[in-house]
Amino acid sequence: MNGLSISQLCCLFCCPPCPSRIAAKLAFLPPEPTYAVVPEPEPVGSTSTGSLRGGAAGRWKLHLKDRADFQYSQRELDNIEVFVTKSSRGNRVGCMYVRCVPGARYTVLFSHGNAVDLGQMSSFYIGLGTRINCNIFSYDYSGYGVSTGKPSERNLYSDIDAAWQALRTRYGISPENIILYGQSIGTVPTVDLASRYECAAIVLHSPLTSGMRVAFPETKKTYWFDAFPNIEKISKITSPVLIIHGTEDEVIDFSHGLALFERCPKAVEPLWVDGAGHNDIELYSQYLERLRKFISQELASQ
Repeated sequence: MNGLSISQLCCLFCCPPCPSRIAAKLAFLPPEPTYAVVPEPEPVGSTSTGSLRGGAAGRWKLHLKDRADFQYSQRELDNIEVFVTKSSRGNRVGCMYVRCVPGARYTVLFSHGNAVDLGQMSSFYIGLGTRINCNIFSYDYSGYGVSTGKPSERNLYSDIDAAWQALRTRYGISPENIILYGQSIGTVPTVDLASRYECAAIVLHSPLTSGMRVAFPETKKTYWFDAFPNIEKISKITSPVLIIHGTEDEVIDFSHGLALFERCPKAVEPLWVDGAGHNDIELYSQYLERLRKFISQELASQ
């Protein structure tokens, strides 16, 4: 989340159209793309019409740039599949499927933070999926990576809808085998989708209650012009929810995680990481320990 001056905040909250301007200023920092996808030649005799302009049909090859800082070998890279689908708002949405564990029961639909793209996240996805025994599916928001359009709240919701449909139709993954995982701004589309569809579980990592509550911490109610109103949607979720938050989060205060936990009827035992900030929770041993317990024991027993 960006820091804004008092005058900028006053302008944002006093001048319509408020929600979209709040969202753009507070939440979105798309990096210069760290990867590219190119269509692979169709086999001789193939009748497929897949292309970068098409939907999920066809095959693409991933090209990572140096800034992606890929930390694995070609063998792991070969287990990453990329393609482009289309959202209901007409944007192309870049998607990535990381096959970490053959025959894994669960696939994690991961919505990443605000200043990274799929190229930068690819190494993390391999490491995470391998350690929690899940495959990972992710996508880039409009205006990020190879995804077209501009970042906005409305596009966030249509982007994750497109990813959800692609995961279900292209790979045949049933909702009961999908874990929705949102980190930071990624908790916004995750909560929205989870409030509308049932799935295996939800993980909210450093979540926010709403945009205005981030900008003005003393805010106690949700106004009509607020953006990202997770606090108003979380009570509609019917699947188990694990909330993870660092007690020293300098971007989205720890109080946001607490408030969502208290409002969520399906919340399981949360993970409050003592001393962790916004971007280092993964470095604490209890992070993986809690995820493993949640997935391999608590979900398995339901």
